[in-house]
Amino acid sequence: MKEERNYNFDGVSTNRLKQQLLEEIRKKDAVQLSIFELRHKITELEAKLNTDNEGSEWKTRYETQLELNDQLGKQIVYLKKMVEKIRGNSSDRLSSIRVYERMPVESLNTLLKQLEKEKRTLESQVKYYALKLEQESKAYQKINNERCTYLAEMSQGSGLHQVSKRQQMDQLPRMQENLVKTQK
Repeated sequence: MKEERNYNFDGVSTNRLKQQLLEEIRKKDAVQLSIFELRHKITELEAKLNTDNEGSEWKTRYETQLELNDQLGKQIVYLKKMVEKIRGNSSDRLSSIRVYERMPVESLNTLLKQLEKEKRTLESQVKYYALKLEQESKAYQKINNERCTYLAEMSQGSGLHQVSKRQQMDQLPRMQENLVKTQK
């Protein structure tokens, strides 16, 4: 009889080394599978991020509206200060008029052109914001109508589900009666 020899390397048999090698290969495969799954998930999330423009569109609109509200608030404060300044004491009003009386005609013409330009700019801003408000209102109405439609559909679906449940509950006593009759 021949004895089976196990070669030992530093006190470890080849069988043990083979087992450890197989275990390491399994771990490596598990890590590679995990890496593949993570890469796939990253790809899915990136695709979702790229296709999720509707949510970011509303976020952008919201942020733009906040900025606009902030600017308009600052304009309101500025205009209130100007009104208070104008409504101040009457001597102030007269002094501001006298300043214009002392100005040369050329400077007054330049000031008039500047004020007309500012007026046109403000009028165009008013038209722009009126148009933007109308567009936003239409978009809101459209979304609100869609929301109402979805709610109605969900309600209708829920109602059908409840009717179906009631029918099943109504049939339950009949089924129990039939069961009792068949057992007799």
